[in-house]
Amino acid sequence: MGAELFELSQAARETFEEADDSLGFPLSRLIFEGPATELQNTANSQPAIMTMSIAVWRAWNEMQGSVAMHAKAVAGHSLGEYTSLVAAGVLNFPDAVKLVRKRGELMNQAAVNRPGAMAAILGLNELAFDQICSETGVEMANINTDDQIVISGDKIAVARAMDLASARGAKKTIHLPVSGAFHSSLMMEAEAGLADAVQSLHFNEPKMPVVGNCTSKSLTTAVEIRHELVNGLCHCVLWKDSVRHIVDSGVTQFVEFGSGGVLAGLIKRIDRGVKVTTVSDTASMRKLAGIES
Repeated sequence: MGAELFELSQAARETFEEADDSLGFPLSRLIFEGPATELQNTANSQPAIMTMSIAVWRAWNEMQGSVAMHAKAVAGHSLGEYTSLVAAGVLNFPDAVKLVRKRGELMNQAAVNRPGAMAAILGLNELAFDQICSETGVEMANINTDDQIVISGDKIAVARAMDLASARGAKKTIHLPVSGAFHSSLMMEAEAGLADAVQSLHFNEPKMPVVGNCTSKSLTTAVEIRHELVNGLCHCVLWKDSVRHIVDSGVTQFVEFGSGGVLAGLIKRIDRGVKVTTVSDTASMRKLAGIES
């Protein structure tokens, strides 16, 4: 992941080197070479994913120079929210990569102390999930589309909720390979540590609106954004509503920067009338350059 960009883009190369310097260990080597088991540790995967996304975003801007498109708003799903803050000028990259490393460590420890699980359910709406959550004690962690919701909670409760969802007409239930019950009350003990880390950093006022996961509204001040980051650990990611908020503001084109295209797929399911592009390497950057802004 990212090796091609490291070789071909000075901006991307500097991003990977900046991450290594900020964290005090060769994260870039882990991103390029693995091993996968070490990379998948949430304390490593979170800064790795953010570093890759910022490397792609900077490489795109480097390639386009003064003609690079200007975003009307930025948003990110869970961890991706931190990437959006760098793009919006709220956090500098060295601070942001250290913050997500700390976030990963705190979430990992919370998962050890209060083990849990997550599952994606396809084919049921929010009303059906309200009842399932009430009966099992699980919580909605991500509302991704009209018919894709991720649940989070105690392992036994999640298994029971998956069974109930299947019995009540869910098209598919998928146990997610994660280390804890993220975006649920089982992450509560990580909040204080994240709040301390957030308060220790300088936050600039955003250069463009940042659409928050917890509110699905535009955040336009540093104070709002600080609250959003801490609040996000235990609260649901309202991705469907966030995308609709952006569309309602007049946006007709979305660009996902980073490895993979999960969010692009979700956006297409939320609103088929908008253009969606994923940028992850030089080939996709060239493709985007041919799209009208």
